[in-house]
Formats: sequence, structure tokens, C-alpha cells
Amino acid sequence: MDEQFSYEGLYRLLEERRAKRPEGSYTTYLFEKGLDKILKKVGEECTEVIIAAKDRDHKETVYELADLAYHVLVLMVEAGISLDEVRAELAGRHVIDHKVKQEKMASDQAE
Repeated sequence: MDEQFSYEGLYRLLEERRAKRPEGSYTTYLFEKGLDKILKKVGEECTEVIIAAKDRDHKETVYELADLAYHVLVLMVEAGISLDEVRAELAGRHVIDHKVKQEKMASDQAE
């Protein structure tokens, strides 16, 4: 593989596929079918992740997580949600979790 994988690169490719709709592309198919089809695929992939993880099948879980990540990114492009928005949301949660942990430690020490 010449080019290193990145979520940003995949996101840009999905945006391009949405705009250009190349014939024969699975991604084109999803965008042409619309939001309901994309949501159905996200739901299916969630279920497959759960089953693989429940079976403690590491390789299958990784495979299904990759499918889920792809379909979630398709949903993000369809919905106009950027990677930066999700990254900012996760970063905000990290700050909140860290603050809650510090507050809990402080209250535990006071007791």
C-alpha cells in the first residue's frame, strides 16, 4: 500500500464519491439509495460487531468494526458531520471525564 490509511483520507474519498457518483461503486450505491439505506447498514454492522464480540472472535470483531467505521463515515458525509465535529465532541468528553475523576478523588480524600 503506497498511501498510509487515515480517517481523513477515507472521509475525503467518501465526499468525492458522493459528489461524483462513479458507476459501480458500493459507496455510490449507498448515497443513491439515501439515508434510510445508510442507516440500515449502520444498524446491521452494529449487530454484527455485537455478535462477533460476544463470540470473543477477535479477528471477526476487527473486521466488523472496520465495516461499522466505514458505514458510520458514509453516514457522517451524508449528514454533513465532519470528523472535526466528532473529534471536538470526544475531546470535550475527555475533559469532562478528567474533571469528574479529579472531583471524585478530591471528595474521596475529604471523607
